[in-house]
Amino acid sequence: MKGSAAAKSRLGDLPEPFPARGALAEAFALDTVAALLASASVHRVLVVTNDPAAAAPLAALGAQIVPELPQTSPSDAANGRHEATRDPLNAAIAEGVRVAQELYPQRNLAVLTGDLPALTTADVETALTAASAHDRAMIADEEGTGTTTLLALAGVSLTPRFGPGSRAAHEGAGHVPLNLPASASIRRDVDTVDNLAEVLRRGVGAHTSAIIARSQLAPDAADSRPPESL
Repeated sequence: MKGSAAAKSRLGDLPEPFPARGALAEAFALDTVAALLASASVHRVLVVTNDPAAAAPLAALGAQIVPELPQTSPSDAANGRHEATRDPLNAAIAEGVRVAQELYPQRNLAVLTGDLPALTTADVETALTAASAHDRAMIADEEGTGTTTLLALAGVSLTPRFGPGSRAAHEGAGHVPLNLPASASIRRDVDTVDNLAEVLRRGVGAHTSAIIARSQLAPDAADSRPPESL
């Protein structure tokens, strides 16, 4: 997950005193991890981050923290004296995949984005069961063009290609799209203000609900109805 300063830039239009987007991103990640940890089918949850403040509550939930690699890498030019900027998202995911497959080689692998605050354990179980029929699988976002979840059986290689058009990129790499309803919580990532309003209408996890309630913009934190200003 991104550190607070860079997190969820498309939520920058949220009105004050709505929570800062970095705090929201951390709450989203906590709810995503909590839903995964509550699944009987999940052995271990690894989170890749370079933000110590975000890592502490995630570790307290039970997540294993993997340090994010620097966002630069040596280029082939000038004997490595110049550095080329990494794709930070996919580089971080690739490091998490590497660590997971090294530590738990007999376990199937699932990569989820950390912005699924409405994620339910039931949808996690459904997705993992469906994915077990394929060497490589994926779950598209609700819009159908991106990816929220990438899966592979134990021992099967996985190369993340998250970003614009990632569904097509992952399908091209052999990941089978799982046929889950568009309304499934595992398909609703939060990138925009409209996405946030949608998940608040549906109901979010305890951490996102609490931070919205503290902002005093949510009319009823118990059912996570969206603020009128959204």
